[in-house]
Amino acid sequence: MVSPLIAAKAYAATQGSALGGLGGAAATEGPDFGKFLASAMNDAVQSSRVAETQMQAQVQGKAQLVDVATAISAAEASLETVMAVRDQVISAYQEIMRMPI
Repeated sequence: MVSPLIAAKAYAATQGSALGGLGGAAATEGPDFGKFLASAMNDAVQSSRVAETQMQAQVQGKAQLVDVATAISAAEASLETVMAVRDQVISAYQEIMRMPI
């Protein structure tokens, strides 16, 4: 069972501040969106390369059709994720541009 103190310490650790340290605690950096985006792009490119390799192996008769279909499905899912993030970034940019100064 999780005690309230353990839960409070875990929450404080995720927030980057000590318990009760409102005045003297220095805030740590949060997750970097640029690194996250670069990682997502690299994953999408890598899954596309794996799918291409599996297709070439299937043409040569060295791979099972199930493996090819799985690789293509993974590549498609990662591409759709990247496109969804792109659409959200564009939507956020457009919303910011509509804001009055």
